[in-house]
Amino acid sequence: MGAPLHQVKAELFRTLGHPVRVRVLELLQDGPRAVRDLLTEIDVEPSNLSQQLAVLRRAGLVASSRDGALVIYMLSTPDVADLLAAGRRILASVLDDRDGLREQLRLEGTSR
Repeated sequence: MGAPLHQVKAELFRTLGHPVRVRVLELLQDGPRAVRDLLTEIDVEPSNLSQQLAVLRRAGLVASSRDGALVIYMLSTPDVADLLAAGRRILASVLDDRDGLREQLRLEGTSR
């Protein structure tokens, strides 16, 4: 018998608990991206990005494919984008306008 469902859910949310992973998922909402393109958008070392992509892949949140020498990443299911949108809605409803975060969430939501 596997782990209890609540434990598996907690592991999913732990996976989402890293800013680089969240940023990768946000970027992939717009469609598949090559690793080199992700690197231009995220200010991390290539080895760190590779490590975070591996965590997302193991969790089943992203999938990858090869196009010659390029490795392309994409969301594994549109439900990942739905989860990110739910997170934005939750934050918008619980945040006071601290540091303009509520406005940033509003603007981000209108661009999708």
